[in-house]
Amino acid sequence: MADHLTAAGGWSAAQAAALAYLGEKQADFSADHMTIWNLHEPSWREYRSSAWYMDRLEAEGFTVERGTAGMPTAFRARWSNGPGPVIAGYAEYDAVPGQTQAPVPYRAPRSGESPRAAGHTDPHSALGMGSFAGFLAAKRAMEQHGIGGTLVYFGEPAEKMCGAKPVHAAHGFYDGLDAAFSFHPHSFPALTNGCFWETTSAPYWSRIYTFECENPETWQNEAAGGNVAHVHAIARAPGAIDAVCLMYTNSKMMKESMLPHSGSWTLNEFIPIAGQATADNIAPGIGQIQYSMRAPNLAMCEAAFTVLDRNADHIAAMTHCTVTKAWITKTRAGLPNTAMAKLTFGNFEKLGAPVWSEEAKDFARQLQTGLGLEPMDEPFLAGMEKLTPPWEAEEAFRAQLPAWQLNYAADDYVDYTWHAPTVRLYVARPTLQPPKPGYRYPEWTRNAMGGVPACIDPMWSKAAAVIATTILELMTDPAALAAIQAEFRQRTGGGVGGTKWVAPLLPADFEAPIDYRWPEYVDTPRGREWSVP
Repeated sequence: MADHLTAAGGWSAAQAAALAYLGEKQADFSADHMTIWNLHEPSWREYRSSAWYMDRLEAEGFTVERGTAGMPTAFRARWSNGPGPVIAGYAEYDAVPGQTQAPVPYRAPRSGESPRAAGHTDPHSALGMGSFAGFLAAKRAMEQHGIGGTLVYFGEPAEKMCGAKPVHAAHGFYDGLDAAFSFHPHSFPALTNGCFWETTSAPYWSRIYTFECENPETWQNEAAGGNVAHVHAIARAPGAIDAVCLMYTNSKMMKESMLPHSGSWTLNEFIPIAGQATADNIAPGIGQIQYSMRAPNLAMCEAAFTVLDRNADHIAAMTHCTVTKAWITKTRAGLPNTAMAKLTFGNFEKLGAPVWSEEAKDFARQLQTGLGLEPMDEPFLAGMEKLTPPWEAEEAFRAQLPAWQLNYAADDYVDYTWHAPTVRLYVARPTLQPPKPGYRYPEWTRNAMGGVPACIDPMWSKAAAVIATTILELMTDPAALAAIQAEFRQRTGGGVGGTKWVAPLLPADFEAPIDYRWPEYVDTPRGREWSVP
């Protein structure tokens, strides 16, 4: 990349062109972000959001494969400018049920929406826009400067369930990539603007248990002694509601016996179906409960779900039900690549940290005032406008973890990391400064700022610039790409299929869990409504 350097900031001519493009298109991308933010569709039901991306990518010259790996709201888009590296990135666009919030400095659902409807939290609307804008800027510069290479851009639904990426990986969609980018709004105070180093995201496993009472008439069918024939006068089978309740309570009781009390593991549940029967002497026919786990390693996930599976078998027998167990997702632990992190952070340093305007700070002060707090001169978290070198962030990160724990939290980007060298880029999102240690702001404040361009645009636009300049460096600097790939081969014991490589945990014919009764919007004669079917 030493050729074609410009005087402005040490950028190559192509990188300078990408940054100029982002500056010219800033207002357009800001409006695009608000389009996705205002669609706020939940996991597996992001029909309009994914269609927007697919239509735009086709208009930008990408060849788009829709509904990839059997997922209606997933896609793969591809654009090539001739021989060269193959670089991937992705958009996420799922929102979170129960988190709707208008872009106002007080708690309020969006106009006309149920307060239980979905809303963007991280927000994925900005996550997707930062990546999307960065890839389009790199494409424009590659066209202008005759740089060969291929850009592959994925649509990844249901990230909050760690849904799409393990499916894409299992179906072979990440084969043949030379490098990949994963961008996320910052989540950790010690990792404000930087990249993961050695400690990466942990596995996330989710399983759904379906209890069905298919033959209630065989429950104690001799109890009436042949003297009572009326169904309402005999003992009914316990049925599926009892099964779900027993699964919930018994698994709570068993938590302390699943794993040691270390390693910051979590296990959460969701009940999609409870009964499907009226309150009559008819056994509830079907019930479902979903368990989702974050744990530092695969062995811990395996141990916990062994307990849950055993509970389900015994509870099915107790309640005169059958039980079906089905995986929703199984992710691997993240594989770090410090060479790619160092390269990416080098461009981040040249660009500088994001900066927030007085308009953004004024909205933040309004949030503080609305909560009965004294508004601050500097209302945002200290450090949001500075960079944290990955190796320094790693030291702070490690201080809160046991020495044996190598992975923390969860995100399904980890499935990219086993198929290509992948960087995990973090850029600060607007976060309010607490008035005192231990004070916690309500989540709706962060959700509200996600819909205020002055607050959210500095984050995704900075990510776009880092991604675009780093893509172009990888496309034009064979030595840099070779070093990144050499580290990948070393960590995997030879690359994909190597002695230390971990294969996808889902089978190659895995069918994405799109047909469960997930929360969604439905169109009725009354209009568009939020529904938990």
